[in-house]
Amino acid sequence: MTYRAPISDMLLSLNHGAGLKAAVEAGHYGDFDADIAAAVLEEAGKFATDVLAPLNKVGDEHGIKLSDGKVTTAPGWPDAYKRWTEGGWNAVSGPEDFGGQGLPIAINAACTEIWSASNLAFGLCPLLTASAMEALDAHGSSELKKIYLEKLVSGEWTGTMQLTEPQAGSDVGALRTRAEKQADGTYRIKGTKIFITYGEHDMTDNIVHFVLARLPDAPAGTKGISLFLVPKFMVNADGSLGQRNDIYASGVEHKLGMHASPTCTMTMGDHGGAIGFLIGEENQGMRCMFTMMNQARLGVGLEGVGVADRAYQQALSYAQERKQGRAVGSKSDGSDAIFVHPDVKRMLMRMRAQTAAARTICYATAVAIDVSTRARDPKVRADAAARAALLTPMAKGYSTDIGNEVAYLGVQVHGGMGFIEETGAAQHYRDARITAIYEGTNGIQAIDLVTRKLAANGGAAVWALLDELAATVKKVEASNDPAFGTTGVKLREALEALTRTSKWLLERVTSAPNEALAGATPYLQQFGSTLGGCLLASEALAAKADGNTDAARYVSLARFFAENISVQAGALERTVTESAESVAAADAVLLG
Repeated sequence: MTYRAPISDMLLSLNHGAGLKAAVEAGHYGDFDADIAAAVLEEAGKFATDVLAPLNKVGDEHGIKLSDGKVTTAPGWPDAYKRWTEGGWNAVSGPEDFGGQGLPIAINAACTEIWSASNLAFGLCPLLTASAMEALDAHGSSELKKIYLEKLVSGEWTGTMQLTEPQAGSDVGALRTRAEKQADGTYRIKGTKIFITYGEHDMTDNIVHFVLARLPDAPAGTKGISLFLVPKFMVNADGSLGQRNDIYASGVEHKLGMHASPTCTMTMGDHGGAIGFLIGEENQGMRCMFTMMNQARLGVGLEGVGVADRAYQQALSYAQERKQGRAVGSKSDGSDAIFVHPDVKRMLMRMRAQTAAARTICYATAVAIDVSTRARDPKVRADAAARAALLTPMAKGYSTDIGNEVAYLGVQVHGGMGFIEETGAAQHYRDARITAIYEGTNGIQAIDLVTRKLAANGGAAVWALLDELAATVKKVEASNDPAFGTTGVKLREALEALTRTSKWLLERVTSAPNEALAGATPYLQQFGSTLGGCLLASEALAAKADGNTDAARYVSLARFFAENISVQAGALERTVTESAESVAAADAVLLG
């Protein structure tokens, strides 16, 4: 079964749930015409269906090969990438001064979902290039931008993010890669990085690496880290490629999933040290790198949405074709499609509803990022930046948790055939697993949500968002539409529980930090399930108001989410507020 981008669902989510239409009408997007979104997504969907989706299984089966420091990608990969860049897809949200189309990040976010759904391993490459573009544009010198940015924007060259080392995973401050300044202003970099996505490949003739390293006299920890641009090939004055730089892939990982995406060990210094160029200021590398990481975290959240939607589409198709058992009351002689069985319907509804909620959370994050840079009013920009910061850990953490759960349910719907590779359901399950780990594990996202985002300005961004969600609940209740069932009641109860939990955690972030940390992950789940339910309800209300022919379907979807998923908020509140002692007692259980 191939992939079809759910354009109608995506546009409803983007324009109404995520607030793009309201932001455009408020003037935050200048002269941007929101109608262009439909045209862009239609074309992206066609490319994904025709070119990328057929290569998904090919890439999984063939994987990549490393020989003499060179990586060969799966059959069809270089050609697909060439067609992708020629179509302008890498430049969708790139800066216009360097050849980009300058479209909103929200539009590119929807495209990212499409690339991820059709071919997750392929879409990962431009996702990191986009992050590299952001960091270079925000922090690079005019000279470096002139040499490298246009090539990155077009996709002619790709970018990587190099943080992780064998002894320094999530603890970036423990890295040992060294950089020494040279007389000509460049730096010589020596060290080893691991888990570098697309660190080496054959799809472009140059790769622009963004490498974290430490200067000899740098302060300890993260305060002493600098960021450097390290090209695979040096660039001559006329723009042509020069000598090979001293950075090589010395190994590739053999992974659970994402087989077509090369994950490399990168070695610098075998021939005197890789030549690097400082990005930003010395010892300010983490600030620059977070520009990359925040964009990448949204992108990974969209990977979760994409793989979830692909798994759902495949499971739905299989459930309609696979015949086994008979429906209650059936008078037919033969077996019925498994779709008729209530438990299968429950799984499919859960898959669809959670995917839709994760989609809107990610799109809302993208809209907030857009407004934080595009709005004219400084206060509007500041409020939007705070909203984007609050939503980012949920976009990454909650959406990738959903990607994993939906892929898991996809295997379950297939039954025994889901455990067999030929159906493809197992690949989605394997590929999804990494999304909850890289770009900051979901546990780190939860800690960030509680200790930084909730705690910022006394929780101002949280209270502002909860007020907006409460207004949506009032509209649901005021609609008096019986099709909503108990949606209004369930969402109101969820919001009340989330408010209490937020206040409880805010009090303990400084006074009892271990209690706050123990409740961080269930809090992220509670926040995501409450936020997702309210956003789906807002989309259903908008569909009804616009006379959308599928309005009844969106109302039913919002109802299912509220009555089956958001309803868990009360239990999650108790988990957060009452489980700290049981977590504290873990040593006696685990080490006793």
